[in-house]
Amino acid sequence: MWPLEKSKRAIIVGGSLAMAYTQLTTSPATVQFTRELGGSSLHIGILGALPVGLIFMQLIAALAVRRLLYRKPLWLAVAICQRLVFLPAALGPWLMPSVPNAFWLWLLITLTFANHALLHFGNPLWLSWMGDYLPHRGLSSFWGVRHSSQQWTAAVTLLVNSLFFLHATTDIRAGFAGIIVLGAVLGLIDVLLFLRIEEPPVRHHPSPRVWDVLASPFREPRFRSFIEFTCFWHMAAMVGSPFISMYLLEVVGLDLFRVLLLWTISWVGGALLSRQLGNWVERFGQRPVLILCVTFKSVNMVAMLLCPHDPTTAFWVLAPVFAADAFLNAGITIANNGFLIKNSPRENRTMFVAAGTAYAGLVGGVTSIVAGVLLALTDGWSLEFLGATWNHFHGLFAVSVLLRLAAVGLAIRVREPSSTGARQVALTFASATRNHVRRWLRAA
Repeated sequence: MWPLEKSKRAIIVGGSLAMAYTQLTTSPATVQFTRELGGSSLHIGILGALPVGLIFMQLIAALAVRRLLYRKPLWLAVAICQRLVFLPAALGPWLMPSVPNAFWLWLLITLTFANHALLHFGNPLWLSWMGDYLPHRGLSSFWGVRHSSQQWTAAVTLLVNSLFFLHATTDIRAGFAGIIVLGAVLGLIDVLLFLRIEEPPVRHHPSPRVWDVLASPFREPRFRSFIEFTCFWHMAAMVGSPFISMYLLEVVGLDLFRVLLLWTISWVGGALLSRQLGNWVERFGQRPVLILCVTFKSVNMVAMLLCPHDPTTAFWVLAPVFAADAFLNAGITIANNGFLIKNSPRENRTMFVAAGTAYAGLVGGVTSIVAGVLLALTDGWSLEFLGATWNHFHGLFAVSVLLRLAAVGLAIRVREPSSTGARQVALTFASATRNHVRRWLRAA
C-alpha cells in the first residue's frame, strides 16, 4: 500500500478524474441530447431529480456496512459498474438510429437512475473510509486543495466539451457518444487509483439493532441541526437549479456552446478560491462559511429573473454571476464534507455521513420532480408586469429566491460551538478580495 502522502496525492488526482467523468456525463450536452430524443421539461425534471432523489441509497449502504469488516472491495465493484453504466444509452442512438427515440430516451433515464443509485451507494462507503484514513487535523485544508483541483478539471473538461459543440452542425448523437466514452475511461482510471490506498477496518456501532443505527444521527443535537438545514436547503435549490440550462437554451436562446462555456467559467470561479476556502473552514469552522455562502446563493436565481433575452448580452451578464455562484458552491461543499467527517463518530460514521446527505436528497429529488411537472403543466403561461414578460420559468426562479433566503435562518441554527462568527469570515473574504484586486491592477 502507498504511504499517506502518496495516497493523499492519489486522492486528489482521483477526485479530478472523477470530476471529469461527472462533467462529461451530466453537462448541458445531456439536456440537449434529451431534447434531441424528444424529451420535455418533465423528462428534464426527472433527470434533475435523480442525482438527489436517489441519495436514500446512502442509507442502504450504511446498513450494508454493518456486516462488513472492510468497505473497499464493495466500493470498487460498485464504482466500476457506475463508470460504465451510461455507455448503452450514449452509443445506442448513434449506432442504431432506426430504433425509436422514445426507447433511447427512457433508456437514458433508466441508466441515469442506475448511475446515481450506484454513485450514492458508494459515496458513504468512500467518505467514511476517507474519514477513518485521513488525519482530521488539517482535513478541511486538504479538502480545499482537492476541491480546487476538481474545479480546475471541471473547467478544462467543460471547455473542451464546449469546443466540441462549437459548430451548430455538430451531430449531437455522435458527439454525446464520444464524450460519454471518454468520461468512462477517465472514471475507470480514478477508481483503479484506490487499489493501493489503505483502508482501516470498520468500527461498528455498539448496538446491533437497525433502529438504533438509523436513529443515532438524530439523537445528536449538533448533527440534527445540520440535517434540518440540508433538507431545507436542497428543497430551496432544486426548485430552480435543474432548469437553468433548459431556460438558457429554450428561452434566452443561447446555443449549446455558450451554455457549456458559461459552466466552464463557473468552475474557474470556484477553482480560484477553493484552496483558500478550505483554509478558512479549517480556521473559522464549518458553520460561518455555510452561513456566508448560503446568504448569497440567491444571486444566481435573481440573475435568471433579470437575464436579458439577447443571447450575446445574456452571456456577458451571466458569466461573472456563474463564476461567483461556483465559489459559493465550493464553500458549501467543503464545509459540508468537513462537518460530516468531524462531527461523526468512528463507530457509526457511515450512517452519520449517509444521514447528513440522504434525507436532504430525498427532499430535493421530490422537489425537482414536482417543479418539472409544474413547468410542463404551465407551458405557454406568461404575464406582462413592470414592462416585461414573465413566464413559467420565472415563477420557479422567484420561488427559489424566497426559499434560499429563508434557508439562511436554518444555516444560522446549525450547532458548532468551536466555530467563530460569520462576520469574521466575511471580513477576511473582503480583505482577501481587496488584496487580489490590487495584485491584478499592479500586474495590469
